[in-house]
Amino acid sequence: MAEVFCRYFTGYKPCGYSDTCDSTCVSRSIPEHRILIVHLGALGAVLRSTTLLKAIHEKYKGAHITWITDAPAHHLLANNPLLDRILISDLNGILTLSALEFDVAFVVDKSLKAVGLLKQTKTKKIYGFRAESVTGSIVPATEAAYPLWELGLSNDKKFFVNKKSEVQLMLEALELTGDKPEYILQLTKYEIAKSNERRRLWSPRGKMIVGLNTGCSPVISYKKLTVEMHRQLITNLKKSDYEVVLLGGPEDTERNEKIADGLDVYSSPTEHGIRDGLVSMNACDIVVTGDSLGMHMAISLKKWVVAWFGPTCAHEIELYSRGVVVLTKASCSPCWKRTCHNTPMCYDLVDINELINGIQKGYQWLTSSSIPHLSVTSSLAFPSSEPSNRDSLIDR
Repeated sequence: MAEVFCRYFTGYKPCGYSDTCDSTCVSRSIPEHRILIVHLGALGAVLRSTTLLKAIHEKYKGAHITWITDAPAHHLLANNPLLDRILISDLNGILTLSALEFDVAFVVDKSLKAVGLLKQTKTKKIYGFRAESVTGSIVPATEAAYPLWELGLSNDKKFFVNKKSEVQLMLEALELTGDKPEYILQLTKYEIAKSNERRRLWSPRGKMIVGLNTGCSPVISYKKLTVEMHRQLITNLKKSDYEVVLLGGPEDTERNEKIADGLDVYSSPTEHGIRDGLVSMNACDIVVTGDSLGMHMAISLKKWVVAWFGPTCAHEIELYSRGVVVLTKASCSPCWKRTCHNTPMCYDLVDINELINGIQKGYQWLTSSSIPHLSVTSSLAFPSSEPSNRDSLIDR
């Protein structure tokens, strides 16, 4: 009899782990818990929520985990060894979700769309957030989620009273435990090789590479330094004999050209998608960034991160002792405002010398550390190699 409850069983083709499909299969794995994670966006927040995965596996031994998210966040979850199924919140994903049942659902987003997705499936227990059916108001699903919920209702609590990182707040809200759990990101062997190739191209003489993540989401568009400040920073770094690479996405292409104009600097590809952006960032040793997706990517890749903060809350970010925080001198920070017309702006009041000092600390950390910085591996006891005929975890 086929092991239809095995985590690798598909029902329409061999799983790729074994030629047999019965109780004698050495790769046989019967999940004890079926878990759903609903976290749709934003991109950086989705990547940060991978810190929950190890804690979920520790609480729910032998768990099978499905994660539903918005595109293109699924690219950040691809190849994650702690996930069994990744769904995109399109029609195909919702139809797939409707065919499944779960023991536990973790709803991370405080949004009607996120809690509405639960209506498409059956689950016995919900942690995180739900909605009042009459008003549509988002409320805590359990008592443990109240502190995180209340932070969103009070600027004073969020900006000044709270001292916990978002990772710690999420763990507590979802009734999980862990001591600063790391982001879980898995690059493929091909991506690591490609990253090494770019490193050799950008630093043929083996100099330290500083990556400047120049952009940010348009939601709060002033979480990025000016073109001129980037140019000043590059000029200073070249005096110290660093190689400098400009990082970013499609929206940063033209801006990066202005930053690079006439300077001895490399520009990474910006039009090839999130995974290629990870490849470029992994080729760097140190990353300078605002509070953006790029910052979370750098943290997940275990880079030394020099992160500057203006409109957002630095205390919510965990750098895992691999970086420094630089705060704007603006007296109105943090504010979380999506538009601002102050003069000067918060990004104008970031001290470039503090950024350079943070980079120098990174240089000292890297030169005194034996940690390999060009590979990202997992410590989980799942099969270490992907079977050749197994589909991607992403269900379409």
